[in-house]
Amino acid sequence: MASRTALGAAATLLALAVLTACGPGGHKAADAAPPAGGHPMIPMGAGPEPSYTAAAQPAPGSCHVRHTPDGQPLPDPACTPGALSPAVTQENIKDTICRPGGYTSTIRPPVNVTNKEKAENAKSYGYTGPMGDAEYDHLISLQLGGDPNDPRNLWVEPPSPGHVPGKGPNNPKDSVETHLHTAVCKGQVTLAAAQQAIATDWTTAEAKLGLKDTSAPADPADSE
Repeated sequence: MASRTALGAAATLLALAVLTACGPGGHKAADAAPPAGGHPMIPMGAGPEPSYTAAAQPAPGSCHVRHTPDGQPLPDPACTPGALSPAVTQENIKDTICRPGGYTSTIRPPVNVTNKEKAENAKSYGYTGPMGDAEYDHLISLQLGGDPNDPRNLWVEPPSPGHVPGKGPNNPKDSVETHLHTAVCKGQVTLAAAQQAIATDWTTAEAKLGLKDTSAPADPADSE
């Protein structure tokens, strides 16, 4: 009888230990915890490659453009959540995205690759407007350490409100990217914070990071 009582007490202690280590549903508490800041993790891409080939795109019609209250286009987070380049870290920004002379031109995929991807991605998003008016946009720009050719980081971004058809892309997101890049290189915000803000909603990124809207015009050679 005493041995049964001892065994029962031991089982109870074991159960309490398991419950303490686990969250709801029996999962470990660490597994149930959200990423830092409560934001979803941004996928990691392959990074710059010696040569690029056209990446496979989501199935036709499987992605859907969202719009902000003032009509600015945003990508489908299921298709285009963004992707990071492992070649760019907070520790090496002075040698990568912040280095004198520019960085993005050295890792940008060639147009013969991105033009193929753009045509297929237009089918993914059901975009039927003039291709010259849509930008094949890196959601997390190259100057913020976005992956150069991961399909999760690229999408056919339709023109913004007020765009004049036939005049080519008119993307106010470019100036936001440049402003965030400047803030990262000046140490005003961390690289990770800027990446998360631009991936979530570029129209609110500056406000979320506490940056005034004093961005300079984007340099076409180092934007996107």
